[in-house]
Amino acid sequence: MRFARLLQTCVLLAAMCCAAGLAKADAAATPAQGETFSLQLAAPGAAVDAESGTVQFIGTATVIIRYQGFTILTDPNFLHKGGHVHLGYGLTSERKTEPAINFEDLPPIDLVVLSHFHDDHFDKLVQEKLNRATPIVSTKEAGERLKRLGFTRTFGLSTWDRLEVSKGAARMRVTAAPGRHGPAGVAVLLPKTMGSVLDFGPNPDMPDYRMYISGDTLVYDDIHAIPQRFPNIDLALLHLGGTRILGVLKVTMDGKDGVRMMQVIRPRKTVPIHYSDYDVFKSPLEDFAREVKAAGLERDVVYLAHGETYAFRRVQR
Repeated sequence: MRFARLLQTCVLLAAMCCAAGLAKADAAATPAQGETFSLQLAAPGAAVDAESGTVQFIGTATVIIRYQGFTILTDPNFLHKGGHVHLGYGLTSERKTEPAINFEDLPPIDLVVLSHFHDDHFDKLVQEKLNRATPIVSTKEAGERLKRLGFTRTFGLSTWDRLEVSKGAARMRVTAAPGRHGPAGVAVLLPKTMGSVLDFGPNPDMPDYRMYISGDTLVYDDIHAIPQRFPNIDLALLHLGGTRILGVLKVTMDGKDGVRMMQVIRPRKTVPIHYSDYDVFKSPLEDFAREVKAAGLERDVVYLAHGETYAFRRVQR
C-alpha cells in the first residue's frame, strides 16, 4: 500500500513538471470575449414569483436554486455516506455525510450547472439516473463526456462563453468564469473546471440578481477579471474544503483562500459549500469561519447546514 501511494505521488509530480508549460500556454489562449449559446425552455404553466428566490444546500457542491420560475441544480452528487468516488490516477475518496435529499426526491430541473466532470460533482448514480434530455451547462471537456454518456442537451463553454436561457417571459444568463483546479501544473492533470456567473432578468447588464459559483478552483490571477466584468455580485457560493490529493497537493480553496476570494469578488453575501463531505477535504468549515471573523466579514457570510435554505429577493440597482 505504501509503495503504491509513493508510486502515485512520483507519477503525479513528474507529470506536473511536464505539464507546467502546457498550463501557461492554455492560460495565454483564454479569449477576451466568448461565444453565446441559447436554450429555450417550455413556458411555466402557472404565475411566477419574480421577486423572491431560494438557494437550498444539499451537500458537497450540490445546491438547488429557485428563482423567477427557474429551478437550477448544481454539481449533482447524491451518493450516501460510505460511498466512494473515483478521482483519477487510481485515487478514490469516501463520502462522510448524507445528502439532504435523495436523488429520487428532486423537483423537476430546468438546468444543471456542472463546474467540471469529477465523480464528487457528477457521481455514478447521477450518471445512470438523470434524464438524458436534462439541459447541462459545463466545460467543453465535460460536455464531450456527457455526450458519450447519452445526454442530448449539453452546452460546453470556454471561459467567458455565455448560455442565454429563456422560459416563457423569464430570462437568465450563465457565463463561464475562470477556474483552475489547483496549481498550474496540477490543474493540467485534472478535469478542466469553470466558475459560473448567473444573471437573472431581461437585462444582464442590470440583472435582477447576480450569483457567482466558484467551482473547484484556487484564487489565481485570472480570478481578478471576474469582478471587473461582473461587478455587484449579490451572492457567492464558494467551493471550499482545502481538498488535497495524496494529502499533499491542494486543489480547492481552504478557509484562508475562501476569504481571499471574498475580498477579490466582493459579493454582498457568501455561502460556503463543498467543505466536509469527503475524506479528501482537509480544511473544515471552522477554518473558514475563523478567517472570516479575523477579516471582519462575519455579516457577509451565511452558513447553511445540509438541507437549509437561504432566501433572497430581487435587487433594486
